Amino acid sequence: MQQQLKIAIIQLDLVWENPEQNRQNFADKIKKIKEPVDIIVLPEMFTSGFTMNPEHVSETMDGQTIAWMKEIAIRSNAAVCGSLVISENEHYYNRFVFATPEDDIKYYDKRHTFTLAGENKVYKAGSERVIINYKGWKICSLVCYDLRFPVWARNTDDYDVVMYVANWPKPRINAWDALLKARAIENMSYCIGVNRVGFDNNSYEYPGHSAVYDGLGECITSMKPNAEQIAIVTLEKNHLETIRQKLKFLDDRDAFTLK
Repeated sequence: MQQQLKIAIIQLDLVWENPEQNRQNFADKIKKIKEPVDIIVLPEMFTSGFTMNPEHVSETMDGQTIAWMKEIAIRSNAAVCGSLVISENEHYYNRFVFATPEDDIKYYDKRHTFTLAGENKVYKAGSERVIINYKGWKICSLVCYDLRFPVWARNTDDYDVVMYVANWPKPRINAWDALLKARAIENMSYCIGVNRVGFDNNSYEYPGHSAVYDGLGECITSMKPNAEQIAIVTLEKNHLETIRQKLKFLDDRDAFTLK
């Protein structure tokens, strides 16, 4: 078990529905990470932008992007994660994929498809929450609109990190900032949010605001809005153990069953 977990989050503009170019752009950014990290986090639909045209960009779990993630993970000696459009069993999924240097793949299908954009009509919603165990850390992986649903993210598993990858637009960015902080506080866990920047093909603007919050809701990154950049932050298991032992708020959480 590692007492520290070093995370690199990459805030980047996305080329609309162009997986090859996006993979190359992220590969170029990842090469600029000169220090060892444990996990590299990319945004939601990092190969395409938030598209409702999955037939233009979808891949299988044996496709080029999964192979690319495995290659990057091995080359960087770090897990690589983010969401992309996956075609499986005659359905499309907005799937968060976590690829490790050990050639292990874990994935989570976005539960809350974004009805405002019609995502629910195009993509099949996931039904299971996934806790990823990596280097002694328990990570709850979620996608964008999931952020608005605190019950789905509730820390009933004593996870250490809740992670959101997103394409979150400028008009609602205050909600993004507030809810990331709230998820950290209420779950007494680190909360990671990675958003894109730039404009998509529908002229929606994405301002970034990627951030990492500690278990008390303090922001421990300082990323500039509207700018492509990488932030590297170290998570400390001792921080979580100390606040949970001292405050014990999770001992009073409600028991419930999701249906």
